Amino acid sequence: MPIAPIVFPPAGQADAHGIVCWTMASAIRADNLLNAYRSGIFPWPMREDAPVPWTSPNPRAVLFFDEMHIPRTLRQAWKLTSWTFTVDRAFPVVMQACAGVPRPGQAGTWIITNMHEGYGELHRQGHAHSVEVWNGNELVGGLYGVDPGGLFVGESMFHLASNASKLALLYLINHLKTRGATWIDVQQLTPLMRQLGAREIPRTEYLRMLGEEMGKERGLFSC
Repeated sequence: MPIAPIVFPPAGQADAHGIVCWTMASAIRADNLLNAYRSGIFPWPMREDAPVPWTSPNPRAVLFFDEMHIPRTLRQAWKLTSWTFTVDRAFPVVMQACAGVPRPGQAGTWIITNMHEGYGELHRQGHAHSVEVWNGNELVGGLYGVDPGGLFVGESMFHLASNASKLALLYLINHLKTRGATWIDVQQLTPLMRQLGAREIPRTEYLRMLGEEMGKERGLFSC
């Protein structure tokens, strides 16, 4: 018998930590993920075999393209790179590489087994995407995220060569601009995102903007 999708509480009802609700890890399925992202919510597991918090941070970090600042050294690296960039060529590999990146203050990864399964299915449905950076046949960096219907929500990045993940982000943004996008959701304001010009906005403002983007039904990755 099919398992019914979760009916998430409104994101605005999140607690002081941004947690909307808790589920078991088995709930990280494509249908629940799509419903969550369209509602401004995403899962943030802590470890394998533990309850999963579904969150809607307040404030929320976003990057507006017209406010983006690209450091001179990164501009130069972009101009001089001989790497090849692709989209959706190796989604599972990129996600696995992101899971293997050491994180300061973390003993493991939040990209647990159910995340690979759920986002993998979301990718097969056309709602999760990756950018790959290749040095010849070697994958040296990349990122992945979710497009719930006209907005890219960044999830994770990795690099095995200097600047590879940053250049993947620049490639992604250039791609999104050609499809009419003007901003991306980066969820949390990391030092890198702050350096690039990302900023925090209230959750209420984010949800308003999200609703506008969902209403456009814009294909960011379709041919």
